[in-house]
Amino acid sequence: MNPVDHTRELAGLLQLLRRAREAESAAQLGFIMVNETRQLLDYRQAALWHEGPHGHVGALSGLVELDPTAPYLQWLDRLFSHLRQQDGGPCRQLGAADVPPALADEWATWLPAHALWLRLDGAGALLLAHEQGWGEYELKLAAELAHGYSHAWRQFAPRHNWRDRVRSWLAVGRHRRRVLLLIVVLACLPIRLSVLARAEVVPQNPRLLRAPVTGVIADVRVQPNQRVAQGTALFSLDATALSGQFELASRERDAAQESFRASAQLAVTDDKARQAMAQEHARMEEKTITADYTGRELQRLHVAAPAAGVVVFSDRSDWLGRAVTAGEKVMTLADPARVELTAWLPAGEAIAIEPGSDITLYPNAAPTESYDAEVSRVAYRAEVSEGGQLAYRLQARFKSGEKPRLGQMGTARVYGDWVPMCYYLLRRPLTAARQWLGW
Repeated sequence: MNPVDHTRELAGLLQLLRRAREAESAAQLGFIMVNETRQLLDYRQAALWHEGPHGHVGALSGLVELDPTAPYLQWLDRLFSHLRQQDGGPCRQLGAADVPPALADEWATWLPAHALWLRLDGAGALLLAHEQGWGEYELKLAAELAHGYSHAWRQFAPRHNWRDRVRSWLAVGRHRRRVLLLIVVLACLPIRLSVLARAEVVPQNPRLLRAPVTGVIADVRVQPNQRVAQGTALFSLDATALSGQFELASRERDAAQESFRASAQLAVTDDKARQAMAQEHARMEEKTITADYTGRELQRLHVAAPAAGVVVFSDRSDWLGRAVTAGEKVMTLADPARVELTAWLPAGEAIAIEPGSDITLYPNAAPTESYDAEVSRVAYRAEVSEGGQLAYRLQARFKSGEKPRLGQMGTARVYGDWVPMCYYLLRRPLTAARQWLGW
């Protein structure tokens, strides 16, 4: 070729590349590739292959609509699938001898003897077919054209998914590999699994003060959280009915005693009176027992502190005039020096907790303080807490050192096993996904 021809061909190359860059859609660009490339290179047939998970022929020269079921397209699909697996450079000539026999047998049916394969940098490939081959200079023009087509095709290429991004991060650059290695190391870094739970400081081994009999509370003589000494009067029940019963029983006892003394005097001279005396004696004992029992019950209406400590109960006005049954809890007598921690672990946040696990209390009233404790008991079944939420009850004993004040409320952090950081961060999302998906 003379220099004039080269100038004309280079001008045609620039014009084709400009047309490709100005294409407004992938379909228009494909039309330019298979039909207008003839301005630069001679060919009889052209086919454009779209790369991807479901690769397919995207455009054919001289055709507007494609029929995927046509034998020609099905053969081209097999041909492109074979060629894309070969490593022959971005531009190469081939013929029937360069493909497997299953494809070579039908080559003459669908294509001329010579074909030119132009790879479009992962976006696909362009195949040109002609009865005659191409010269060395034409192959150089074809390689430059393929590079320009690849650049124009990128603006219509689909966005990379997360798999492609991961592959690019792994494949490109030493710095990225170091960042990925750092992320993997951090994801495997062991961290203590922990959850938060509502907690309260409660007495350890408290004494429960219950209503001795069924009745109405008439008087509460102490204040909530008041320190009391042993024997201090705490509360008493209404004695109106029982006092009347005791007075009646006392009178019946006195009458029975007088009747027995009269029978005893008559029994000295009368044999029949001796028999009546035995009956009067039995009646006197019965009335005496009834009076003594009623008297003891009357004394039980007044409850005193069995030991020194702090009485824990709600407001006095909540109990005055309140009807209670025998055995109903009214107060708790606690030793302020012997306290423990009760925590309610939400059922949805439950982790593996065993006796001996660590737990830390952060009181609401003292945000700068914390108290370490050790789990002593774990409920095996969830129960409804005060907030109406299902929770497991934990009991913990404070470790040596200063202990919190009785009745303090706060938040407890309960510690479990050591787990990788990735599990710690993904535990709740995985739990939610499992509940939603049902696996």
